[in-house]
Amino acid sequence: MIPLTISQISEVISGKTVGDGSKLITGAAFFDSREVIPNGIFLALKGEHVDGHEFAIKALESGAGVVICTREIGATCIVVPDVVEAITKLAAHVRQIIPGMKVIAITGSHGKTTTKDLSKHLLSMMGETVAPKSSFNNDLGVPITILECSNETKFCILEMGARNLGDISKLERTFLPDLGVVLGVGSAHIGVFGSQEIIANAKSEMVKNLESSKIAILGSYDDLTIKMKKLTKATVITFGENSNNDVRATDVEIREGFAHFDLVTSFGRESVALRQAGRHQVANALAAAAIATALNMPIDKISAGLSTAEISSKWRMELHEVAGRLIINDSYNANPESMFAALDALRLFAQERGGRAWAFLGKMHELGEFSLAGHQEVARKAIDLEIDHLVAIGTEEYLVKSEYGSTEILLVENIESAREIATGSEAGDVILVKGSRAEGLEKLAELLIGDLNGLPVDKSEG
Repeated sequence: MIPLTISQISEVISGKTVGDGSKLITGAAFFDSREVIPNGIFLALKGEHVDGHEFAIKALESGAGVVICTREIGATCIVVPDVVEAITKLAAHVRQIIPGMKVIAITGSHGKTTTKDLSKHLLSMMGETVAPKSSFNNDLGVPITILECSNETKFCILEMGARNLGDISKLERTFLPDLGVVLGVGSAHIGVFGSQEIIANAKSEMVKNLESSKIAILGSYDDLTIKMKKLTKATVITFGENSNNDVRATDVEIREGFAHFDLVTSFGRESVALRQAGRHQVANALAAAAIATALNMPIDKISAGLSTAEISSKWRMELHEVAGRLIINDSYNANPESMFAALDALRLFAQERGGRAWAFLGKMHELGEFSLAGHQEVARKAIDLEIDHLVAIGTEEYLVKSEYGSTEILLVENIESAREIATGSEAGDVILVKGSRAEGLEKLAELLIGDLNGLPVDKSEG
């Protein structure tokens, strides 16, 4: 956070100051009174079930510097009509006054968080880099991320999501990214938008508003994204695995579940060995490489950075070796495309280890009228890949006939029932746990780690 007095903050957000306006605030913004940022800005947000005003005094007593609120509360606060609008104004102001900071905004139906993590790892090699914690990708999360920046910040990476047409456009126009990145268009949130074409329209807002002096980075993995080249005035950089991509991967190989490839740009060719599991990570790595290339990072540094980057976000293709079994915890979220990618990774790991493949899958939310078709596509993908066991957790939509395949599809009611099924695994087997965020399947993954820890490590035991 750039140091600002309470009076300066109040002036920017057109608020009413209560208390000592000369007090200097040095901490960033936050809204959880249980995780106070020292001398930071507590946002008294009013939600459906919780009113942040009830926790404002506690936040001040615990070390917050000031509260932004809609009614006077505590000894030190700034009263405004709308807290989110106020923090947006403050973040827009901070974005403008940090000298030389480049802002990179990322959107897409899948891969945003991994691309953000990889990009942060790369750009941190060139200077102080700020990126969102968790999936802070809406009208609250984006300004909170910007307010973590300081005068020394060289790069600020933003995730921009959308629930409605116009959401990304509003964020883009407010925070003026130097690079706008669209990873791809899939079926995530199709139940909200109604079609992939409408999703593409929403994602294209990222590049439509970019000025000619800015850079648009587009994935080439689907036609809807690559067609966005015609919608922007900005310089376009494409990434993918075709010979006409500006940043591309060639000679892709999967070794022990991890991708190895040659990174090719106009600046040369270098080898990359990723530390994130799955073939689908190549696209995320190329997106990060395109961002770094656009910001003039040498290709040898990009390849070295990609080859050393570790996963920093929770529950995304986390690998756990337990009693000779491999548990893949990819429980953070799910849509059909990410399910396909995770199943591909599961099959590869199982083949290399010589064990059986188990997919414990929860419901994919926000598919709307496409829910049944989406779940059945995932089940058929599992059958095509010859996944040995698909365990559907409280989700009947996965139940398709597997007459032409060997996949056993089981329906269980809940996590506890799934735990019992998992005890039938053996050393060498690979277990995938995946579902939408609302399913909370990270709990299953954590329980399985404990449950399986005492089982035989060798198939001949017991």
